[in-house]
Amino acid sequence: MFLLLALLIGVISGLRAMTAPAAVAWGAALGWFEVSQTPLAFMGYRWTPWIFTVLAIVELITDQLPSTPSRKVPVQFGARIVTGALAGATIGAASGLFFGGLIAGVIGAVIGTYGGAALRGRVAASFGRDLPAALIEDAVAVIGAALIVGAVS
Repeated sequence: MFLLLALLIGVISGLRAMTAPAAVAWGAALGWFEVSQTPLAFMGYRWTPWIFTVLAIVELITDQLPSTPSRKVPVQFGARIVTGALAGATIGAASGLFFGGLIAGVIGAVIGTYGGAALRGRVAASFGRDLPAALIEDAVAVIGAALIVGAVS
């Protein structure tokens, strides 16, 4: 169960890189799952969820800009893999499956990056513009992250 949730939170990282670690940090900080005795204890610190939340909000705003590069360019893709690994490992660590969660998060991030880009392209084409597709993807990422973190607790 925890590895599936780690994979799914990785998919969220593929959609929106900062949404997944923000959601996981809130879960850890609120005590929904225990990571204080793991290498990822910092995810449950008081300021961690706030920092990731600010980064997630900035990402949600900048994603709407026409100058934002594709999520498949190396820097963007790498960031999604790293945040997918972090979020997945945090969920995995809550159940003693740190490395399994890390790997599942990375796999999920790759799936979310490529799958999200393809799906967003199709949705944007059906609307004739990108903004509605981007907003739908934002909603899926935020709601999905909340549901996944809620399922961990």
